[in-house]
Amino acid sequence: MSETNTFKPSLGLLDGTMIVAGSMIGSGIFIVSADITRTVGSAGWLVFVWLITGFMTLSAAVSYGELSGMYPKAGGQYVYLKEAYNPLTGFLYGWSFFAVIQTGTIAAVAVAFSKFAGYFFPVLELDDKNIIFALGGFKVYWAQIVSILLIIFLTYVNTRGLEEGKWIQRIFTFTKLFSLFGLIVLGLVLAASSEVWKHNWTDAWNMHSLIQDKRTEGITGSSPIVGLAVLGAIAAAMTGSIFSSDAWNNVTFIAGEMKNPKRNIGLSLFLGTLIITIIYVSANLMYLTVLPLDQIASAHQDRVAVTAAKVIFGHGGTYVIAVMIMISTFGCDNGLILAGARVYYTMAQDGLFFRAAGKLNKNAVPGWALWAQCVVACILCVSGKYNDLLTMISFVAVAFYALTVLGIFILRKKQPGLERPYKAFGFPVLTVIYIILALVFCVALIFQTPTYSGWGLGIVLAGIPLYYLAVSRREKTV
Repeated sequence: MSETNTFKPSLGLLDGTMIVAGSMIGSGIFIVSADITRTVGSAGWLVFVWLITGFMTLSAAVSYGELSGMYPKAGGQYVYLKEAYNPLTGFLYGWSFFAVIQTGTIAAVAVAFSKFAGYFFPVLELDDKNIIFALGGFKVYWAQIVSILLIIFLTYVNTRGLEEGKWIQRIFTFTKLFSLFGLIVLGLVLAASSEVWKHNWTDAWNMHSLIQDKRTEGITGSSPIVGLAVLGAIAAAMTGSIFSSDAWNNVTFIAGEMKNPKRNIGLSLFLGTLIITIIYVSANLMYLTVLPLDQIASAHQDRVAVTAAKVIFGHGGTYVIAVMIMISTFGCDNGLILAGARVYYTMAQDGLFFRAAGKLNKNAVPGWALWAQCVVACILCVSGKYNDLLTMISFVAVAFYALTVLGIFILRKKQPGLERPYKAFGFPVLTVIYIILALVFCVALIFQTPTYSGWGLGIVLAGIPLYYLAVSRREKTV
């Protein structure tokens, strides 16, 4: 037989936690603190951005624990939105997930892999001398080709069955967790400077944007941020930290392959997000102990971790970090690719996606859905800049997170008798706080970066006619 009809439950609590943590740690923690620092201009606000992001991530994760216990099946957030609201809302999430959220994240992480491989292979540097093809403002670099090959390879591995993807996830997640933990400890032990720390925390809560000379990458001045502009600056700064903390919900998509999903998915969400929040905040405290604020803001190509590693290890630190990030992004993309296709599978089962996506191959994985995801992610690899993808992904993802968490209130009224092995921690206080913070973030982002926030909103709305087209086609086949 070339196909099978059911998923094989073969993932335990450890695997679930590794998927949460491994999908969260990509390249962001090594890079985005530079842009955050330029946006808010002080040590206090830099740490605040990471703390508020961690708080939001944990709050959402424990809320999803309740939802995952109620609906322990493949599809995760798509299923929660469909059950809480209606099939259209679920479809808009699934469509956005396919068009930009998951595929865009896969692309951005793959580009980061190639970017850091450039330390060993200069032809992969995003430099005009390494252009393969150019047409007007559209350029294709060797780094983007390598990114595409990485996505294709990991997609192929995951079509061969869950075991291969599971072991890649375990090995690479353990490696990057220990590597990042080691970098933090060695930075604090070997290179910590009380003078740098004191300098960075002087006037730590005076928010101002730092002006960078694009040619020299140096900081040439600053501009104070006051009034309501503070909210816009925090929202803009959080696009990087939220992107770095995103994809924690990937474990909910593979509920059909989890052992005891009602217990293990909720625990995986909590443990994975807690571990990563602690590591991310600690990493930024290490940066502030090792590097003056202007060096964090002006790190070459935003590679803050590389700049810190040079202080800790000398010139060889550049290659240490490059290897760490390549390992990190490789494992991250594997987790994203593994989990994402399960959403399209569930949509297809509902008659709202390509019929072929709703079939499992002989290895009990949605092979066609994996390759469809691969194609879109590869296209996005050559479509835009890293930061542009971050803005679109962050805006759309957080909007749907807020909608999903709000769904807990609706489902408690709509289906009060449904079994809930977990109940959202801190409900309703933490739940309401999360929703408010998420909405403030989205609104502020629209004002701060209207172009790419608008593109993200446009992608979501484009799903409305697609939904009714899918429904009409489904009715004709019944």
